[in-house]
Amino acid sequence: MRPFSFIRLLCVLGSALALPNVGHAAWGAPLQTPTPATPEQNTRYQNGKLLLDQGSYLLAMKELEPLTPPAARFERAPEAAYLYAVAATRLKKWPEAEQMLNLLRTEYPTSALVPDALYLQVQVSFEQGEPDNALRTLQQLPAGKLKAEREAMEINYLSRLNDRALFQTLLQRYPQNATLGRVYADKLLGGWYTPADKATLARLVEQFKLDPTRYTPRQVGAAKKNSYNIAVLLPFEFTDVAQARRTQFVTDLYAGMRLAQDSLQREGRPVQVFAYDTGADTLQLKRVLALPELASMDLIIGPVYKSGSKILARYAQQKQIITVNPLSQDGELVQNNAWHYLYEPSSATQGQQAARFALNTFTNRTAAILYDNTSDDAAFAQAYKAAYEAQGGKVKLMRRAVGTTTDSVFAQGFVGFDLKSVGHLVVASTGRRAGPYTFKRLQAQKVTMPIITYAAWLDNPSVSLNQLDARDVYMLYPHYLDPGAVGVRRFQQLYAQQYNLPPSVFANMGFEMLYYFAQRLHDAGPAFQQQLSDSGPVSGALFQGIGYPGGAHDNQYVPIVKLERMNVEVQNPVGQQ
Repeated sequence: MRPFSFIRLLCVLGSALALPNVGHAAWGAPLQTPTPATPEQNTRYQNGKLLLDQGSYLLAMKELEPLTPPAARFERAPEAAYLYAVAATRLKKWPEAEQMLNLLRTEYPTSALVPDALYLQVQVSFEQGEPDNALRTLQQLPAGKLKAEREAMEINYLSRLNDRALFQTLLQRYPQNATLGRVYADKLLGGWYTPADKATLARLVEQFKLDPTRYTPRQVGAAKKNSYNIAVLLPFEFTDVAQARRTQFVTDLYAGMRLAQDSLQREGRPVQVFAYDTGADTLQLKRVLALPELASMDLIIGPVYKSGSKILARYAQQKQIITVNPLSQDGELVQNNAWHYLYEPSSATQGQQAARFALNTFTNRTAAILYDNTSDDAAFAQAYKAAYEAQGGKVKLMRRAVGTTTDSVFAQGFVGFDLKSVGHLVVASTGRRAGPYTFKRLQAQKVTMPIITYAAWLDNPSVSLNQLDARDVYMLYPHYLDPGAVGVRRFQQLYAQQYNLPPSVFANMGFEMLYYFAQRLHDAGPAFQQQLSDSGPVSGALFQGIGYPGGAHDNQYVPIVKLERMNVEVQNPVGQQ
């Protein structure tokens, strides 16, 4: 017999584990003496592994389950049990995974896979909202075993917890857990800190050898000021006229911010805005971040490129300055960082909010999801499915676009599927042919059902407004402006007077973003995380709403609109989601 060779490529953000290279048991035998595997057992085992590798997790579970109990007397029963549990976690079937992990640990306690089973149990406990059990299970792992992986998992899941009382209870029960202590210190600096926490923070810094310069709450609890300084870090390309034309959206974004600054001044809530040209590469951004005056800013807005966002996120955390990314919808950018926010709702949040809307609106709780071949659309679709099924819905079909044109992509998506078997259809695509092809397939199958998609369909010349009005098409529209709103009309008038142009969507965003976050500065000072967390979405100055409740770091309000008698109507107004 040979020992296991493990390849642990952990991806806790996706709630998935890489598979070990499973061989024969190395640490003894199960409680019942196994017998040589029968041909049928070997076939089942190999089929289960292959199905797991191919992503057919439910089929893999069906193949592996009969091999796992001691009564099967299968020599690789521990391996079959572990692979079954991995497949269950991929499907987010946490109770099934936990049951099989318990069987492995109880019936095969000397298996070499027990540490891996304990580690996987930690993930299952965290996912089921049982952090106490997760930390208790971690203590059962052999010292030094999976050290880096367990720390990464702890950081990922503990950072998501936003219950201060729960954190304090966990600290009392696990006072020697360094990761728990460090995450709690980060939470204190991220908005939980009060003067009463001074001794606790000092103790954590000393006990776990934290960097005292980083864990000194320089901004937390600082006195409010009459005026605040805001740095705007964008690729203005001041010295390159040709490039500046290609980045007109940056100019528009900043123009909207300047009008917001004027409005705040008139309201007696002044801010000073300082623009820095970061260029299109990270080298120029690093030069800007090296400027001494940047560390004295109260808020930073920018940048627009992903590589620069990661650099600025680290800077924000080190200097304890709240930083807002103006355009990204990538929720991973702001994970595990109390000082970094997205102005936009992430793709995952849009999927979650759309799923909640569907559950509250449609009586038939079954769905089909077709999504385009982009990372944003994939994140939307996966989040929709997870949120919909977590609350009792059922996604009967979920297919990703794999073709080279939108027609071929959606042709494959609809092949062999009876749309009459589901209650509504989700089409996560801004492609020009997605709308027409969807309507074509619905007509061919003589089906009328609600559709959830993006507001880009409103601007698609291949989709008529009559088509959208005639069907129940619900569209996510984060940048929807009510043309009749007084604030919208006033802003458009002021912008046209100032720039002799109507405002673009980027100008609208620049105004709303600076106006909203400057208000937070004046309300709570430069460390306003807790205020954001404690308040729900509110109506925006221009857009329908904005809010970061419950510790969220991307906008949690997503307007969903529908054409009614050729008028766009918001279906989930702020306060009625």
